Amino acid sequence: MVAELCIVTEWLPEQMEMEPGSIFVLENAGAVGDQDDPYWAVLSCPECGTLGLITRRQMRGVVPVICGSNVCPAQFVIVDEQVVPRRPN
Repeated sequence: MVAELCIVTEWLPEQMEMEPGSIFVLENAGAVGDQDDPYWAVLSCPECGTLGLITRRQMRGVVPVICGSNVCPAQFVIVDEQVVPRRPN
């Protein structure tokens, strides 16, 4: 698992899938999703590269991130752009 996130400034999904741990902050960050915890960015799973939306609370490390892939068991918390692995329950 990649230990540090890499913020990208341009939306290139194919490149993000090839570089696990890439994160792209949405242009309309905070405008879509749940009003209390809106979507904030697209993250390439630090383990497998699967792309998924993450919320503001996940970006701040308040809520853990779970990979959306059917085959990847990655669970982690983001702390100051660092990926801190979390053991599955």
